[in-house]
Amino acid sequence: MALSTHRLHSTINELSKTLKTLTFPLQTLISSPFSTSFLRTKSPHKKKRKRKIESPRSKPIQHESNRVAHFEQIVQRDALFRFLTRSKDFIAKQPQHVLRLDDAGKLHRELGFPRGRKVARSAARHPLLYEVYRHGDGKMWLGFSEFMEELVEEERKVMDLMEKDRVFRVRKLLMMSAKRRIQLSKIYHCRALFGIPEDFRDRVRKYPEFFRVVVEGDGKKVLELVEWDPALAVSVLEREFMVDEDRVRRAFRFNVDHMRYLGLDEEDERKLSFLNTFPLVSPYSDGSGLKLWSLEAEKYRLGVLHEFLNLTLEKRASIHHIVEFKEEFSLTKHTYQMLSKQPRTFYLAGTEMNWAVFLRDGYGDNGELIEKDPQVVFNEKLYRYAMMNRMEESIDSNIGVNQ
Repeated sequence: MALSTHRLHSTINELSKTLKTLTFPLQTLISSPFSTSFLRTKSPHKKKRKRKIESPRSKPIQHESNRVAHFEQIVQRDALFRFLTRSKDFIAKQPQHVLRLDDAGKLHRELGFPRGRKVARSAARHPLLYEVYRHGDGKMWLGFSEFMEELVEEERKVMDLMEKDRVFRVRKLLMMSAKRRIQLSKIYHCRALFGIPEDFRDRVRKYPEFFRVVVEGDGKKVLELVEWDPALAVSVLEREFMVDEDRVRRAFRFNVDHMRYLGLDEEDERKLSFLNTFPLVSPYSDGSGLKLWSLEAEKYRLGVLHEFLNLTLEKRASIHHIVEFKEEFSLTKHTYQMLSKQPRTFYLAGTEMNWAVFLRDGYGDNGELIEKDPQVVFNEKLYRYAMMNRMEESIDSNIGVNQ
């Protein structure tokens, strides 16, 4: 019995020593910072997705609650028909109105199709107007359809018919500009705004009583006003003021600084604002001598842009067109802020990078232009045909991006 008890104690001691040798590495592993890296000891946390910051290229300039649908749709329509409008003008200048398809594929900017895309895909969206075909030389070519040739000829006749009106618009532009001169390249770049024909640089020579073309030392051609006409130096606002004074008074508002501290009632605040707003500064006066950040200078710049937009066919312009005349109209880099403070008169549409300004009074409540120039009527007809696949199709005359 004593012997078996002794053996039992010996066995227990040996077993204890063995366990110690076995548990030592386990304790070492437990204390190691790498021991549980493969174990899930806590419930997993879902990573919070970072809120995507909208690019100025896509972020709307207007808050959703302030957007006017018909103005926004016009900007979207311009993007939809960019290929149509640019390629029409470019191909119309080419011999026989055709381009080799390989060459056309390199002209994404001139033809208005997305970079990296095939030009044939853009042309295929307007089957009534464009054709892609294989010539006898084995090369693929892009050109106008016979129907498009008829439309281009119709547009040329509209341009001829409206030539005197376009001369009138350019004269008023020159009268508003500093030193009464504008580079011909700037007018050419913005010609679609005013319905000015492609060959206007040649047509101006027919009117020496109004225009003079001067070649600068750097080779740039500048269009100068020959004679000032007082009858043209009357703005739309001045004419409207004679008919409906109250309407013009409501067009702009320039608040008095610190007005809330004056303790005035609503009627007195309105009268004081009117006193601060009027008189307006004529866009045909010389604004170059005004102090840059003075109230008079701001009134002048607003008057210039109001008159400028009234000279456009559709009472609107993009920021890129406005910037073209920055020096001529004494504009500043704060044009957006200046316009956004006058929502009764102007509406800003589009995105932060590519926005356009509309004259509200130029449009009816239904979003249609109140007065349509023959060129605008032609453009709308062209857009309708651009949406058709066959001549016999009948589509709504109101072209929208949802069609």
